[in-house]
This record gives sequence, C-alpha cells and structure tokens, in this order.
Amino acid sequence: MNLEFTAEEVAFRDEVRSFINDNYPKYLHERESRDALSREDFLAWHKILAKRGWAAPAWPEQYGGPGWNSTQRYIFSEESARAETVPVLPFGVTMVAPVIYTFGNDAQKERFLKPILNGEEWWCQGYSEPGSGSDLASLKTKAERDGDFYVVNGQKTWTTLAQHADWMFTLVRTDPTAKQQQGISFLLIDMKTPGITVRPIITIDGGHEVNEVWLENVRVPVENLVGKENEGWTYAKFLLAHERSGIAGVARSKNAIKRLKNIARAELSDGEPLFNDGDFSRKIAELEIDLTALEFTELRTLAREAAGKGPGPESSLLKIKGTEIQQRVTELTLEAVGTYGAPYFRGFPKDGDNMFPIGPNYAGQAAPAYFNNRKTSIYGGSNEIQHNIIAKMVLGL
Repeated sequence: MNLEFTAEEVAFRDEVRSFINDNYPKYLHERESRDALSREDFLAWHKILAKRGWAAPAWPEQYGGPGWNSTQRYIFSEESARAETVPVLPFGVTMVAPVIYTFGNDAQKERFLKPILNGEEWWCQGYSEPGSGSDLASLKTKAERDGDFYVVNGQKTWTTLAQHADWMFTLVRTDPTAKQQQGISFLLIDMKTPGITVRPIITIDGGHEVNEVWLENVRVPVENLVGKENEGWTYAKFLLAHERSGIAGVARSKNAIKRLKNIARAELSDGEPLFNDGDFSRKIAELEIDLTALEFTELRTLAREAAGKGPGPESSLLKIKGTEIQQRVTELTLEAVGTYGAPYFRGFPKDGDNMFPIGPNYAGQAAPAYFNNRKTSIYGGSNEIQHNIIAKMVLGL
C-alpha cells in the first residue's frame, strides 16, 4: 500500500482544506455539544457541501456522487475531522440511500435520492425494538396488507434524532408464519403520518439524542416498500455493513487523541503535566498504535469499495476496533481532566447547582462525551455480534 500522496492528491487535499476554511459556518464551532445543535445547525454544512457536489462522497456519479476514489474520500474525511466540522448525518446519505439506489425502483430513486443528497429531508432509522436489539431478526413490529396500504403497529426504540425526522426507514414483519429473517420487509414511512408518536429518551449524559417511536395503525402506501416483500433482511444486512464501516471514525479519533495530548500536557496544580506520567503516556501510545492499525484496515476497505466490491466482513473489524478506540479516548480524556470533570456528570452544568462551573473549558464535555460513547459498542450491531460475524465469515468457524 502506497502511503505517499501524489501531486494530484496533495492538490485535492489543499482544495478541500481551503473550501472548508472558507465556507464552514463559524458559529457551529461555538456550539458546546451535539445536543446543542438544532435541526438547522445539523443541515447547514450538509447543504453547503451539496451545492459543491460533496455531500455524498461514496455515491455513484449517476446519482449525484462526486466520483471520488478511495484516497480522495479518505482525504476528505481527514480534512473534515481536522477542521472539526459537523458530520453529514449518516441516516440518509450513508444508510438508506445506498439501499434505495441498489434495491429500489426507479420511482423511489426519483422521489427520495435528490432530497437526501441536498439535505432537504431528514431520515431516522427504525430498527431496534424493546427486546430486539442485537437479535434484530426477532422484531415484532408488524405490517398487514390492506389494499394499497400496509397497516403498521409496533414500537421502535433508540431512534436517533427522530424528533427532527421527516422520514423513517424501518423493518417490519410482514409474514408472522415465516422464519424470522424470511418474514421481514423494508418500509419507508413518512413521519407525519397519523398514528406516529415520538417520545424522548434522556440519556445518562443529560442529552436528548434518542427516542422511542410508537406506530399505531399507521397506513403506509405499498409503493413505499423497498424491493420485495419478506426480503427486507437482505437489505438490512446490506445497510448495516455500510453503517458499520462509517462507525469506525478513524479521522475523528485521531483528532480526539490530539486533543487528549494537549490536555495531558497542560500543567496541573503541582506544575507537573500528566503527560510526564509514564503509565498515562503509555496508554496514549498504545491507543495511537491501535488507531494506526485501524486506519490501514479502513484504507483497505475503501480500496475494496473503489474496486466495485461492497463492504464485507472487514466492516465488522472496523466497527469493533473503531468503537473500542472511541471509548478509550473518552475514558482517558475524563481521567486527564480529573476532578474538573465531576461537576459535569449527568447533564451538569445545566442543573442549578453548577451554573458557574470551575475548571478549564476543555473539561466541560469530558464526562458527557464519556457517558455518551458507552453506546458505540452496541449500536450498528453490538460488538459481540460482530465477533460472531468475523468467526463465521473470516475464520470459517
């Protein structure tokens, strides 16, 4: 693998860097956390990228993608992380769109792809249910055919940012008599349809990022069925492979480690930086080594996709190691800020007792980020499930 950029690739990197520097909304850097972002904040950068033709780096050109190769996509990811831009939300661009342009019909491509690309419609994912998370095929939300409609009843949970969503792609059971994976279909549901209720779930970091979604006699046009009835599990696995590849977050983890080092190099009250502690600096070094190995795996995955092959079982490797590294970074960051992180537990300083928190600014999000990242090893298919996939698909066990 050639690790040196060509002259053309360096020029592309400079182009991306200049574009971000000149066009990224500065006010977004002032938001203290993801939970402080409004719907308009999330979509602002997306819409700017869409005008440039860069909102969907992995899409085929025929559907509006930029036609980048794997190296260009890697460079764009690196530069976005370096500038700490708000990521383009994955639910539309990275997750449901590939399902639509791969398995959907022409009418669905015409209806949905352009609004996704331009950031005009917000999507959420209706997969997990109470009791059906890692064992997703056991889902119980059912869709019964009634003429030209499906009538959907059930509950979805951990639905990220559903409070802002225009549409939800969801898995439903259309044949309760079939084996679990064989009786599932993939539906696109307008969130304004009568019978849909979105209720917030407040997480341990005090934020409202996830929700539960109730569906009571929701009538969904049959034309919103993607692919064939009862074959939704095939499309679900395809989508999850794309999701897992994106979860790795290598470029942003590199940025987080850089921030961690800066914190650890700051002088403490006794004048001795934590970075000088051999045990702590060893933890950072081990983290960087693991991240470098993950980065090479990600590059191989991108090269595979550039060759026309979809993400394979290596997406499970990316998911496992990527999320483990994200958790370790936030854990070490909380360790580095020490007692300054304590006032921010469970949503502080929003609670009245900590309206005027003490300590450096960088301590403010250490605890919320630590708690929020406990989830990364669960969503997109828990890491335990990913180990099973690797054992079966890679090791042949």
